[in-house]
Amino acid sequence: MIGNDIVDLAQSRLESRWSRKGLIEKLFTSQEQQLIKNYHDPEIMVWLLWSMKEAAYKIYNRQTKIREFSPKKLVCDLNSLSDFQALGTVSYLKNTYYTQSVISTENIHSIAVDNLKNLNNVVEIERNGIVKDEFGIPYLKISSATFKDVSISNHGRFEKVVTYKKLNYLESK
Repeated sequence: MIGNDIVDLAQSRLESRWSRKGLIEKLFTSQEQQLIKNYHDPEIMVWLLWSMKEAAYKIYNRQTKIREFSPKKLVCDLNSLSDFQALGTVSYLKNTYYTQSVISTENIHSIAVDNLKNLNNVVEIERNGIVKDEFGIPYLKISSATFKDVSISNHGRFEKVVTYKKLNYLESK
C-alpha cells in the first residue's frame, strides 16, 4: 500500500503559524519536538515530520477505512537526513510505514509504503483514470475489473499522484 503528502512551503507560510505557543506540543511527540528544536531549520523539520505522518496515515486509512487522524500517535523516526532528502519510519499502533521524502526550496514531498521493498517501486503518474471508493479512497482504474492503489496529495501550487510501477512478479499473476 502507498500514501503520499506534499507541503507547499510558501502556502504553509501563509496558512499556518506553526511556531505559535502549544501547537508543536499538540502535534508532535517529545522526541519529534527535539528534532524540530535541534534542526538548523525548524520550519523544514516541522513540515517534513508532518508530511511523513500524513503519508503514513493515508495507508492506515486505506487498510482500516477508519478516519481518525491523531498526529501524536503517528510516531516519526528519521534514519537518514540531508538538506534534500530524508528516509524514515512512521509507527502507528502495531504498524510500521517506511518513508522517503524529497526536500526542496518550494516543497516537501513524502511517500510512505507498508513494505520497505516497495519504496524503490514508486512512480508519479498523471491523474487520469482515478476513481474513489465509497470511503473516498482513490484507485487507478486499469480495466473494468482491475484497480491499482494510488495516492493523491495536493497543497497550494503542487499536486502529486503516486502508485507502484509494474513489477515482474505481479505481471505473472
